Amino acid sequence: MLELAARLRTLRRGALATALSTREFDRTSVKDLFDLAEALLTPDSVDQALSRLDRPHLAVLAAASEASNGARLTVQGVASELARLGASDRLVAAHAALLTDLVDRLLVVVDDGEADGDGRVHVPTAVAARILPRLAHDLPSLDQLVALPPPVLEPVDGVDHTLLARRAAEAAYATIAATAELISALGIQPARELAKGGLSLPDSKRIAEATGLPLEEVPPLVHRAVEAGLVIRDGAYWLESDHGAEWALDGAEARWRLLAEQWRERIPPTLRELVGRRSETLSAAALRDDVTWLYPAGGRWLEEGLDRLVGEAEALGLAVSGEPIEATRLVLAGDVGAASAQLSAHFPRQVDRVYLQHDLSIVAPGPLEPSIDARLRAFADVEGRDLASSYRVSAASVNRALAAGESAAALREFLGSISLTGIPQPLEYLLSEASRRFGAVRVSTAPASATPARAIVRSADSALLHTIEVDQSLTSLALRRADDEHLHSRFPPDVVFWALSDAKYPVAAEDPSGQIIRLNRHHLAATPAVPPRVDPTEEMLDRVLTEDEGPGTELAWLARQLEAAARAKETLTVTVRMPGGQTADYLLAPASVANGRLRARDRKSDIERTLPLSAIAGVGPAPDE
Repeated sequence: MLELAARLRTLRRGALATALSTREFDRTSVKDLFDLAEALLTPDSVDQALSRLDRPHLAVLAAASEASNGARLTVQGVASELARLGASDRLVAAHAALLTDLVDRLLVVVDDGEADGDGRVHVPTAVAARILPRLAHDLPSLDQLVALPPPVLEPVDGVDHTLLARRAAEAAYATIAATAELISALGIQPARELAKGGLSLPDSKRIAEATGLPLEEVPPLVHRAVEAGLVIRDGAYWLESDHGAEWALDGAEARWRLLAEQWRERIPPTLRELVGRRSETLSAAALRDDVTWLYPAGGRWLEEGLDRLVGEAEALGLAVSGEPIEATRLVLAGDVGAASAQLSAHFPRQVDRVYLQHDLSIVAPGPLEPSIDARLRAFADVEGRDLASSYRVSAASVNRALAAGESAAALREFLGSISLTGIPQPLEYLLSEASRRFGAVRVSTAPASATPARAIVRSADSALLHTIEVDQSLTSLALRRADDEHLHSRFPPDVVFWALSDAKYPVAAEDPSGQIIRLNRHHLAATPAVPPRVDPTEEMLDRVLTEDEGPGTELAWLARQLEAAARAKETLTVTVRMPGGQTADYLLAPASVANGRLRARDRKSDIERTLPLSAIAGVGPAPDE
């Protein structure tokens, strides 16, 4: 540990922060550089670092650990050890660069921080103890680690790539269509998150119906949308985000590109690079074999990364029947644009015209342009969600659009611009009649004098008001008669308004002066600003490096070195200043440090010595026997 602590002390802050970014350890309890060295050498931290090492790095570390066990080892000695074990010329030639990487990951210490020439290589005991016992057990043996990789057989490619591309494009288009339906459903009615996690069952069923997916596929759909920032949690509810609203108006290729980019970001960079380098036909089995061979200590992070890479790729059209396709390699290599161009070439062509039917239905002969689809949904209900979508116009749906600020004239103009069949007479009549009856029922905020009522329902049509009062579907509003033209409710006006709208009454919202106001049921959550991220490593370095400055630092550092050696029962070379100005080296095993004095056993003369710390010029590792 002493060598690692000394190494940490020589690093500039930037280099130290970079090195620590490759390691996982408990930063909260670290108060100084000795604490940091101890934290980096805990079994959990070392195991995590080993799991991220590829085979060449692991081979060099294992060889150095084996060769340095009780013997002096140099950088050139590592090369000699690799050659003795039968390593390839390429691995032997790369030993210095690999050692430098291990030094940068704080797993190895080399004299003067240089991994070349005759610099002494030291593998901390805690690191060697986590790798040597595992060789030939849950890790390959040392001979296997340095061996050449198995030959890669060129695949016999008899697959119809056009068919694969079409199947992949179908899956990708289905996913972006389902995601758009999810966003639309949450925009109309937010979904409640349970305290134990996951959406409530009624909301899950509603989303499954809206998207046309089985109930069990709703959670991964929502998870993808959350990670892409398309939906946002506000308190106990999930809502469409403003970013999601913009995404829903994009074309199919742009929609897919965002989902693919988010998927790529969740794949560990190591796996991205590995797949991106492959030029032969990909297969899930070959990929797993490659990855497990290259990262023999990989463990959980690797399995999870592979599962996500292959598993979620299916929904995005990046795999067919579990096998990755060429677009997968392009995405992981960072060329999402080329991948989206490949897949979108097989997407169904979007249309901008529809058929208006006499039965008040609207049929699109293909996927509609997103902007047209969004406008249609404002005054028509979706009935079919296949490639040829269908909608139905009703008095209630038109009333909904009028309440949101549309006019009958604007609706006629829009329908005329997209219709291949003109506007049928029944639809024309419905628009006129809905416009005429719009506002026959008004909802407004109750005045303070009407407390506990919070909303007032008003209508000059007493028969219509009576129908509302006795409507069993509205009993949850607890409506009560105030006079011949007014009903009161203890619920907010917007709740009352949308309940009446859903019950197909010609309702409008109004302000205290009687003017109709616009209500929009579409709930949007603003994408929150990303708060400044507090880097726990930088916080720790502020604390640790401040502690390592100021008066008395050198003496305190010396004391910590000796205390650490005493705890580890290590023997040190202690250089002592003599009265005449000379120095003498003693081989001492520190026992304790107290009151500014060191008590230690002299290994050569086998006597106990007590020295003032002020007389000690320096300490170093004991010479190799």
